[in-house]
Amino acid sequence: MDVMLLAGTRPEAVKLAPLALALAEHPVFRPVLVHSGQHERMVEQALSSFGLGVDLWLDVPPRVRGSQAELFAGLLPALDETLTRHRPGALVLQGDTATVLAGALAAYWRGIPVVHLEAGLRTHDLAAPFPEEGTRQMAARVATLHLAPTEPAAAALRAEGIPAERITVTGNTVVDAVRAVAARDLPARDTALALLEMEIGEGAKRMVLVTSHRRESWGEPLRRILDAVRELVAAHPDVHVLFPVHPNPDVRAQVRAALGDLGRVTLTDPLDYPDLVRALRLAELVLTDSGGIQEEAPTFGTPVLILREVTERAEAVDAGCAWLVGTDTDRILTTAARVLSGEISASGVENPYGDGKASARAVTAIESLLCLPEPLLAKAALSD
Repeated sequence: MDVMLLAGTRPEAVKLAPLALALAEHPVFRPVLVHSGQHERMVEQALSSFGLGVDLWLDVPPRVRGSQAELFAGLLPALDETLTRHRPGALVLQGDTATVLAGALAAYWRGIPVVHLEAGLRTHDLAAPFPEEGTRQMAARVATLHLAPTEPAAAALRAEGIPAERITVTGNTVVDAVRAVAARDLPARDTALALLEMEIGEGAKRMVLVTSHRRESWGEPLRRILDAVRELVAAHPDVHVLFPVHPNPDVRAQVRAALGDLGRVTLTDPLDYPDLVRALRLAELVLTDSGGIQEEAPTFGTPVLILREVTERAEAVDAGCAWLVGTDTDRILTTAARVLSGEISASGVENPYGDGKASARAVTAIESLLCLPEPLLAKAALSD
């Protein structure tokens, strides 16, 4: 039985990859990885880190304006055609992108069970994160199975009236992913990261990893973040900032204009996933508005300053692994200084987002959803 996994961005691919590998080991299921085309090349890059590749590409018209409406209008007919032609047993969607919402609607209309991986994250503020909060809430209305990463996420779903039997707490598959990649301990491919690693090893520098790309941060909030980075470097002579810059042209232009001429700041293209994992292990501190990095960094005990006013991933804050600082320059600088001086530190608790077994729990939940009969499972096991 085919289980289709739909990805359009790198974070989706990273979090779907461990589940695809677990499904491939199942005696009945066959994972089919589909690329929506939302972010070209990024999905392929992420999957390759796990020895996986794309099985199907959607036939989506090239975008001219780059708007959400244009993307959505292209995705729906392509998804409908693909689902009709392949008729998978279920469609797995991850997170909160335009790809997720289009996939949820297309599968729902065709009567195909929708499995929402990383379900239940909520701020209850449709403006933050935008448009992700709205996407999650809308996808939840038509999802058949909700794979919640934490108990608070499951509680949020139950509070919205979703029956408890349709919710399974699995942990977050990103913990499975980051543990698997870290265990391989691959050397850095990015030259800048490799050089920084040598200097850190010699005790000459401490690295601060910075990422910022969210839509609600564009413009003035990002300017305040970049001001904080400039002042952070000036105040700490042993700190070197590594800033992988998002491919969005507006973000790239703003970051390069603010930091491109600054010493001890290295701007790179987005890192390959193994390099990102390596950077998280090496960093003294992370400043980010990324949801995934909030979940990945606690695996290594790396403290995180969350560059958002609200977060739908409060577990790390509650566990003492992260601090919510928003985009206020002074607040960012003050909290970063406290971390770098050792006044405050990450709590050292286990990653609150999972134990590395989320994919196995997700497969069991999908198996129950699709009501695979015991004789079929037994027959498949014998044939193996």
